[in-house]
Amino acid sequence: MASFSFGAGNAGKLLRIPLYGLGRALTFAIPRTRDLWVFGCAVGLADGAWALWEHAADRGEHAVWLTGSPAEDAEARRRGIPSARKGSLRGLWLTARAAVTVVTHGFGDVNRYAATGGVIVQLWHGIPLKRIGLDAPVTTQAPLPGAPAVVRRALGRLLATSYRRTQRRIRVLPAASEMVRGRLESAFGLPDDRVPVTGEPRVDVLSRGTDAERRAFARARLTELVPGIGDRRIVLYAPTWRDGAPDPAAPDAAQAAALRTVLTDAEAILLVRSHPLGAGDYAAALGAGGRMLGSDLVVDVTPLLPAVDVLITDYSSLAFDAALVPVPTLFLAPDLADYARSRGFYGTYAEVAGDDIAQDWTQATALVRAVLSDPAERDRRVARARALSARVHAFDDGENTARVYRAVQAALAAERRS
Repeated sequence: MASFSFGAGNAGKLLRIPLYGLGRALTFAIPRTRDLWVFGCAVGLADGAWALWEHAADRGEHAVWLTGSPAEDAEARRRGIPSARKGSLRGLWLTARAAVTVVTHGFGDVNRYAATGGVIVQLWHGIPLKRIGLDAPVTTQAPLPGAPAVVRRALGRLLATSYRRTQRRIRVLPAASEMVRGRLESAFGLPDDRVPVTGEPRVDVLSRGTDAERRAFARARLTELVPGIGDRRIVLYAPTWRDGAPDPAAPDAAQAAALRTVLTDAEAILLVRSHPLGAGDYAAALGAGGRMLGSDLVVDVTPLLPAVDVLITDYSSLAFDAALVPVPTLFLAPDLADYARSRGFYGTYAEVAGDDIAQDWTQATALVRAVLSDPAERDRRVARARALSARVHAFDDGENTARVYRAVQAALAAERRS
């Protein structure tokens, strides 16, 4: 499984400074087109970038997907769309020429050295609960933990200045609601005219069609991905990324055995969705009958949420996505005090998770039993999810992508006038 930390990433940024300078010079020399759109996404042909790709391509936009691996190359060929490897000379040329550049994680989703100028669209990849960007000190963490304090402070200031300057390139950063807009403006250091409240393209799939149609589609897809689940109910465990550290909440053998009893009694199965950049020892959970649902099987789990009967998470933005379904959600956070101190939250954690946060899998298993066996408890959790969704999602009409497309078109028009 891939792993990543801000310290390692920031070390790479410092080493690549000469290449960024060369790329900036090239973008001044290479003329931009008026119509080329380039797309990229850290996890593959998925997420909000894919939703916007489909919408833009359907309207005749000249679009190219920039890939990052042989698997993504193959997927682009399977879907029959034009593509190029983002790290190639062609990827550099296309990014430098693009009138519109669409990313979901960072400028490394496309060719990072040419992602300057034109209309840059940052779709992000979830409503932030934990602090991100400029609001999270870890973002500009110095890559030399053993260096003298004065050196680390200087590197931190350099990285913060570089990060702020880089994010100013963003012209459109869609927000799910006014509440989320404030978080994104703060995290990316952007004025409000660049953060329109349009809703997120990535969750349109959770608002289109009927509840029954969405659940049938998601259930059929899960059956393809995880053969043998049959008619069993789905409990999804999806912890967040901890900057390269392992998941501290993975169950031990005794906890997994107790969980298996609950799942068996309720005719349910546990699916483990570790973060694509995270890590964890889930041998006990798998030994108790659980199955992995990693990014090697499905890069975007959002369309599958209507098939989930219970979600267990900690600080993941998946809780906000699941609320749109709505899915009863349980929170398992054994390191809450440390995480709040080191990373921090927007608002308070209890505003999202409630006052019955599990500290370990023994408590989490009791909560799972209650939701799966008591209709009243399930209804209470569903009502809580609906209330959360109403706070963070301004739209649930399946038209987020269309609104973002119009915002991009407006930004393009302004760019041409200037």
